[in-house]
Amino acid sequence: MMELITADALAPLRHGFFTRKGGASSGIFSGLNCGPGSSDLAEVVTINRARVAEAMGVPADHLVTVNQVHSPDVLHVTGPVADRPRADALVTATPGLAIAVLTADCQPVLMADAEAGVIAAAHAGWRGTRAGVLEATVAAMEGLGARRDRIAAVIGPTISQRAYEVGPEFVEEFMDEDPDSARFFAQGTADRALFDLPAFGLARLRAAGVGHAEWTRHCTYHDAERFFSYRRTTHAGEADYGRLISAIRL
Repeated sequence: MMELITADALAPLRHGFFTRKGGASSGIFSGLNCGPGSSDLAEVVTINRARVAEAMGVPADHLVTVNQVHSPDVLHVTGPVADRPRADALVTATPGLAIAVLTADCQPVLMADAEAGVIAAAHAGWRGTRAGVLEATVAAMEGLGARRDRIAAVIGPTISQRAYEVGPEFVEEFMDEDPDSARFFAQGTADRALFDLPAFGLARLRAAGVGHAEWTRHCTYHDAERFFSYRRTTHAGEADYGRLISAIRL
């Protein structure tokens, strides 16, 4: 049975941060792997995505995702998309479409101004977040009639600070751009630091003026039964990893 994590802040809109439970994939992809870019069997990924579409109450071709490239680019969606354009966020004001992003440690961020009938889904790893994907998504929503102070933004399952160890060059890159970034790092082992990706995402969302921003507080790395994790897969020496899907619709 599929498992969806939801947030009161996005009610009454249908949405869900899907866990890996309830899918048709097996082996290292066991569960609900929805990533066409993985080396999982394409027909099995199609089955998994069809199950998600059914759970969202839309036809399979109305579950829209993009080819994610860690960019700040936002796609305005008005109907089914035949190919997967390169972008990292989607916005729509079209009822009957489910827009979704795929993650495996990066932040999936679902947003809505329910009153205006405008929704968004963003893939926000550290690169995309620092490049401004969240601010660009809020601006795109505003362009469709949303109001920043009415937007609710929820960060779903992502890697937590205690699992996200980075090197000194990573910290220096952030500090060179913004000395206030020190608040997103804690001391790790030796010269390593621990990066707080969801705190970084929340800070960017709040600075963008959204009315509400929260994290569901689920860590992808530390819960292998429920979530795929790129970093956990890397540490285990596995060849590939599954992708979680997070979706919202009007």
